[in-house]
Amino acid sequence: MKKTIITLIAIICIGMVSCSDDFTTNPRLNVEDLDTYFLEEENVETAIIGIYDLMQHNYSKDWSSAFFVKLLPGDDCNAAGGNSGDQQQLQDIDDYTDVSSSNASIASIWDLYYRTIALSNLVIENIKDSSLSNKDTALAEAKFLRAWCYFELTTMFGDVPMRLTIPSQADEFGIPKSTRQDIYIQIESDLNDAIASLPDKSATDDFRASKGTAQALMGKVLVFQEKYAESIPFFSSVISNSAHDLEPNPEDVWSIDHEFGIESLFELGFISTTQRDWGNFNWGGRNESNIHIQLMGPRGDGIFDLTGTDLINGWGFNLPTAKLATAFENAGDTKRKAASLMTEAELIAAGGAVNAGAATGGTIWDYEGSIRIKYATKAEDTSPDGVRELNYSTNYRLLRYAEVLLLAAEAYQKLGQDDAARTELNKVRNRAGIGDIDPSVSGDALFDAIVNEKYLELAFEGQRFWDLVRWNLAATELAGTGYTSKNDLFPIPITEIEKNSELDESDQNPGY
Repeated sequence: MKKTIITLIAIICIGMVSCSDDFTTNPRLNVEDLDTYFLEEENVETAIIGIYDLMQHNYSKDWSSAFFVKLLPGDDCNAAGGNSGDQQQLQDIDDYTDVSSSNASIASIWDLYYRTIALSNLVIENIKDSSLSNKDTALAEAKFLRAWCYFELTTMFGDVPMRLTIPSQADEFGIPKSTRQDIYIQIESDLNDAIASLPDKSATDDFRASKGTAQALMGKVLVFQEKYAESIPFFSSVISNSAHDLEPNPEDVWSIDHEFGIESLFELGFISTTQRDWGNFNWGGRNESNIHIQLMGPRGDGIFDLTGTDLINGWGFNLPTAKLATAFENAGDTKRKAASLMTEAELIAAGGAVNAGAATGGTIWDYEGSIRIKYATKAEDTSPDGVRELNYSTNYRLLRYAEVLLLAAEAYQKLGQDDAARTELNKVRNRAGIGDIDPSVSGDALFDAIVNEKYLELAFEGQRFWDLVRWNLAATELAGTGYTSKNDLFPIPITEIEKNSELDESDQNPGY
């Protein structure tokens, strides 16, 4: 088959089992031969940027963003929206009810992770033996991004197909599932290669993965495998690097003035200058603005009056749980709480109001007394050009220094090094304004403190549920919510089972 390239979107179709057979066999028009495309350094750079672009798309795709899908099963937020049937596939994930292999949002993130992997594979396969001056850094970035996607996939789906090459004909598209253990081995291999060749944060573009990014992810991957001793050197390298630190104040982490700041290790950037409006917004496609911020803003329609705040009404998804608000209050954590959520009493005191009577049936669906401030609809984060609702530039911080400190604290505690664990934990606590933990807190009590600290620090960031699962705490923390152990993994999308010749119903995750 003659290998061809049309655009970066066409390239990634090569790696998807859902592509039609004729795509793999018929020549295309107006294309450039892959045999020559990757001989140019500029083209390699374009392809690498395309991988980051796919990551951006996956984490912000309107009703199916990986950011929101990862977040929903946790106990820090509710799906919310206009009513119990608003975007039913999201309500199902949130409430652990009727989650099926045909859930459109779950299928979307699956497809986009594999599309991102496919483009990474394409770059790796076509430049690994080249003599291009940017080969080493390009390979490192592609391998880091492939490792990131496989880590997300195996965390959410368990055993998954692991493709590391580009199929050249239709009968090569079918591939069986690999075990999580084998996937971890590949992730570690990719990250070791990435660490060896990626530059330091201070020597690379803001949006790119750095050596510290790869080291932080490696440490996280090892902690998820309970390889605590092996994780410590990677965390130590990040912590000792002066390019990484905590922002002085919790609110600074999310400020538009601190994008790609000192705390950010991996961040997806968005812009508000494309002047999107109701006529040119590409629903389900890529827009460069972050529509998901609008989806998560406090609902208008007379329900939330935001007078006295710097917020704009949105479409009402992702409301905080009462459990989270109580956890902040019990910790005396006023500073970080103010950067994360606002209670109804605080909204009213600011000059706003909550009008449940304006909601369907006189009830605000999934509202438990607070609105969200972290990743909120802030006026400063959008543009009056075009339609404000469609032009948020809010960046997603996918991996940040505070999480590294808490992962390191967990690793030290599991190794019985409680003093070291408290040292890293206290850095996060002190930034939050709640002071050092009592030095007498140790053992299981110290682990519980780390668990609670992570709940508060990473609220609304999509980490909580997957931590509860790996800590075997989900059944306890989610009691009474409808959660069962089958929810520890998402179902393999039915489209994958139907189109992948090496899978059948027996490969579906338990309970689905």
